Amino acid sequence: MLILCCKNAAIYLVTSLASKAQTQKHGITQANELVNLTEFFVNHIQPDLKSATVNEFPVLKADGIKYIMIFRNQVPKEQLLVSIPLLINHLQAESIVVHTYAAHALERLFTMRGTNNATLITAAEMAPFVEVLLTNLFKALTLPGSSENEYIMKAIMRSFSLLQESIIPYIPSVITQLTQKLLAVSKNPSKPHFNHYMFESICLSIRITCKANPEAVGSFEEALFLVFTEILQNDVQEFIPYVFQVMSLLLEMHKNEIPSSYMALFPHLLQPVLWERTGNIPPLVRLLQAYLERGASTIASAAADKIPGLLGVFQKLIASKANDHQGFYLLNSIIEHMPPESVDQYRKQIFILLFQRLQNSKTTKFIKSFLVFINLYCVRYGALALQEIFDSIQPKMFGMVLEKIIIPEIQKVSGQVEKKICAVGITKILTECPPMMDTEYTKLWIPLLQALIGLFELPEDDTIPDEEHFIDIEDTPGYQTAFSQLAFAGKKEHDPVGQMVNNPRIHLAQSLHKLSTACPGRVLSMLSTSLNAEALQYLQGYLQAASVSLL
Repeated sequence: MLILCCKNAAIYLVTSLASKAQTQKHGITQANELVNLTEFFVNHIQPDLKSATVNEFPVLKADGIKYIMIFRNQVPKEQLLVSIPLLINHLQAESIVVHTYAAHALERLFTMRGTNNATLITAAEMAPFVEVLLTNLFKALTLPGSSENEYIMKAIMRSFSLLQESIIPYIPSVITQLTQKLLAVSKNPSKPHFNHYMFESICLSIRITCKANPEAVGSFEEALFLVFTEILQNDVQEFIPYVFQVMSLLLEMHKNEIPSSYMALFPHLLQPVLWERTGNIPPLVRLLQAYLERGASTIASAAADKIPGLLGVFQKLIASKANDHQGFYLLNSIIEHMPPESVDQYRKQIFILLFQRLQNSKTTKFIKSFLVFINLYCVRYGALALQEIFDSIQPKMFGMVLEKIIIPEIQKVSGQVEKKICAVGITKILTECPPMMDTEYTKLWIPLLQALIGLFELPEDDTIPDEEHFIDIEDTPGYQTAFSQLAFAGKKEHDPVGQMVNNPRIHLAQSLHKLSTACPGRVLSMLSTSLNAEALQYLQGYLQAASVSLL
């Protein structure tokens, strides 16, 4: 016992003397050069961890594992590789401290970065240990006191992320165990971090497997939907936002039409009670977007009576300063994907709602979203259709929107895809809208072109009025579950104009060339008399790059 105490004290002393700088994320970042950490590790730490019995001397085992964790950046990689099977073995230890330390140490080693920012430890180096690693990690969740051990679940998630396709042979067993665990903890969710890593692990299982075999999505739906149904029916508020995210991921894996199981759920997603909880809004919008992307025609034909409900959700969201951007995400998906005839009767009312909000409660965030929407509308339905719908609401409104909103505010738009949508939309207004050339709107043609060149070449205007820095938090009575984004359920950025336009500057040059061919002399005359010299120089660069000229 005295020897054990002395060794424990020695490890503590070495750790204290060697540590000069430390962070929680990276362990020791600066060590004392007078202490040979590798030699101490090989001679005094490894022998304890190589002991045949994982349950003897738990304090020394815990000290040894902690040493690996703390000095992982100082110990050579070859010694870390020697340690990995030892740590995997200690996942079986009865001591909650030892198996928790082992799981945490593995998770930290798997996040270490080597050259080119790649993981220091590779999937190939882990290949001999995959089966025993997964087996021991899931067994560790059955040990007393660790049924909801967040360090073990985080290690499972990190192992999936590192191993990638190496886990595919074990997915049937893994997803069964994760589903059983999900069902058990859904009865009384009490460990938020554990729950989050569990859903991340489910998402990783889906992503990795379906990347190799897209048809496997049906197997995951079969395994998960019963549990998801129970969670939704029992209104497990902590889990519902996660369920919607996983369902979005699964639905996006489908390449053709929406399966009937999803369509049966669709009407329930529009129920107002679900939208009362702020934590539900981002994942629900994402899920509805997935429905629209994968099955807009099915919704238009088989659930046309639900379109007013869909627009009702949009109306509720844009009325809120906190959630108006989510309303625009939904609206943009409706405009992009729904068959035009299915939303014809609602289009004018949509714009009236947007103008009411603009008049009553204008914010920079709303303006930016509004600009992206009207330009997406222009891309989808044409510049003339945009002009006609504005002027049908109020005569000359199209000119007012150009003059008061688009021209002065377009520089505020942020995001590469968002700027591209606006650039293509404005190009259409400039070159495919006859009233811009033949009516009182013509006076706005040069300012609009100058604003577009500014969008291309000037820095983004990120100024926000002082009064917007302290927007009141909206009343949300009672307990509200927060939304936690699942990293591994993330959605790929979608470019609605990607197939149509690659380079928006070249597109502008080509469109102006086409317009000048139809109206010889007019475009050149306006440019030479009204466009400022710097903008004209940029425009000449676009024309040269596109190998076109103006007539």
